Amino acid sequence: MRPPLVRALLGERLDRPPVWVMRQAGRYLPEYRDLRRRYGFAEAVANPTVAAEITLQPIRRFAMDGAVIFADIMTPLQAMGVEVEYTPGPRLRPHTLADVASLGTLDLDRVGHVAETIRRVRDRLGPDVAVIGFAGAPVTLLAYLLEGGGSRDFVTMRGELRRDPDAAAAALDGLARAMNAYLRLQADAGADVVQLFDTWAGLLDADQIRRWAVPAARTALSDVGVPTIYFAPGTVHALDRLVATGADGIGLDWRVPAGAVATTLAGVAVQGNLDPAVLLTDPDTIRAATRAMVRRLGRRPGYVANLGHGIHRTTPPEHLQVFVDTVREEP
Repeated sequence: MRPPLVRALLGERLDRPPVWVMRQAGRYLPEYRDLRRRYGFAEAVANPTVAAEITLQPIRRFAMDGAVIFADIMTPLQAMGVEVEYTPGPRLRPHTLADVASLGTLDLDRVGHVAETIRRVRDRLGPDVAVIGFAGAPVTLLAYLLEGGGSRDFVTMRGELRRDPDAAAAALDGLARAMNAYLRLQADAGADVVQLFDTWAGLLDADQIRRWAVPAARTALSDVGVPTIYFAPGTVHALDRLVATGADGIGLDWRVPAGAVATTLAGVAVQGNLDPAVLLTDPDTIRAATRAMVRRLGRRPGYVANLGHGIHRTTPPEHLQVFVDTVREEP
């Protein structure tokens, strides 16, 4: 029997929606913070024993339906020769489009620790819990590479896509092929589902999303071998374009109205979309908002309950428990 998360992404109607949370293996958990006192972030990602333990922490505590692997979207870039420092966010040398296009192929041996983490997690989970692998989407990775780190608006990436479309196409194609190889590696190691995070695609207008983000994501997700999810927050203005990524499921941020989902994403599974800020309130508010979300989206076949972005690091764990319990209780 397939895990409920897989069945939902393939369009089955279940007795209740499966539930997991983006960034569920992270700083809001005291057991995570305790472990991280002994290991730096990059060190924890690179150590399959530690990464597997971090991945499993929220499963033990909340019995989620999916265990998302503890890794980072920068991990495969490092296996392409990009030097990354965490201070605490990623810092790297600003690249040109030509630099990105010349990075070459992904060295799969240098991401072997991710595959080993997946194997260890899969071995320690029952068949009802899906292992979730992930990668950064090409547009989002390009944004970091061109900027040299994080940014509120990534104007360098937005400008370069317009200034030199041919070079941009070559850069995105190389990243897309590398992420496709990386996601296939994860599926081969035992991931039941993979998600592509396109965190910064929403900075582009609808036509730019159609021209750049969607084709690159489609290449990255092509023939991975397991169900796929595409999550691009801030893209409500281009929601109708996202189906063309070929993903089995589309992740929704908290700003996407239910009516748009019903009309625009009728033929695809959806995931989301509770505002993470709700988990910073109180149990009654969390229950009411979660029930409203499940009633709004959970009646359709192919629905996965989740937040509309990653869980905030200051979230009380007991508040996440209220969210999970309410999803399970809501008919």
